[in-house]
Amino acid sequence: MNKKITTHTIRNMKNKKRISMLTAYDYPMAKIIDESECEMILVGDSLGNVVLGYENTTHVTMEDMIHHSKAVARGTKRALIVTDMPFISYHLGVYETIKNAGRIISEGNANAVKLEGGSEIAATVKAIVQAGIPVVGHLGLTPQHINQLGGYFIQGKTTEAAEKMIEDAKALEKSGVFCIVLECVPKELAKIITECISIPTIGIGAGKECDGQVLVSYDIICLFSDYVPFFVKQYAEINKDIKKAVDQYVNEVREGEFPDENN
Repeated sequence: MNKKITTHTIRNMKNKKRISMLTAYDYPMAKIIDESECEMILVGDSLGNVVLGYENTTHVTMEDMIHHSKAVARGTKRALIVTDMPFISYHLGVYETIKNAGRIISEGNANAVKLEGGSEIAATVKAIVQAGIPVVGHLGLTPQHINQLGGYFIQGKTTEAAEKMIEDAKALEKSGVFCIVLECVPKELAKIITECISIPTIGIGAGKECDGQVLVSYDIICLFSDYVPFFVKQYAEINKDIKKAVDQYVNEVREGEFPDENN
């Protein structure tokens, strides 16, 4: 499967084939993911947590996102690259927002940008799309709003909140997004949203009725273990292998066993 994945490809996968998406923040991980059949790579602002060690994503800058997006792009030939617009970067008026989104595409070599929010950013999304930049929406738990939300909790649990999220999804679709990430949403609500819009939904902690799934790559291989979300499935324990290798290296240096005649 070497053909380049496009936004058109993703749109057409709805109701036909489930979509897989993983985060990548650097060249080596991007290359590994791209060599699999994963359709989308997300350069998420989660890099603030799992790469840069920040407490939350509000500290991530445009320069951070562009730097990591460029690295991912160098390792990607096939997958569709989606890069997050960081905190505040799309709340500075239409001109600055389009300028920032454009930088992510032209400097970061991404194929699309992702924004958090619903109806309140619909006009912003529309302006970005009209500028020729593909957009992914993001509803439910929106980490950039952590100071408002007060924590990482499941969203849309009340009838009022659920109804608003459904309307938000419709508004985003109307504004031109080609898919929507649903994070930490009750599976019943995710199913309703998935069925009431014509574009794909990508779930993360939102059940299996979405059109696709996304996870943080460092989570599924246990490279980042400070905090593991409840919805994560770990497929490897790379942290233990790395620790073992480092311990062995340090011991061999101390004992004078490295380097030897073969090194």
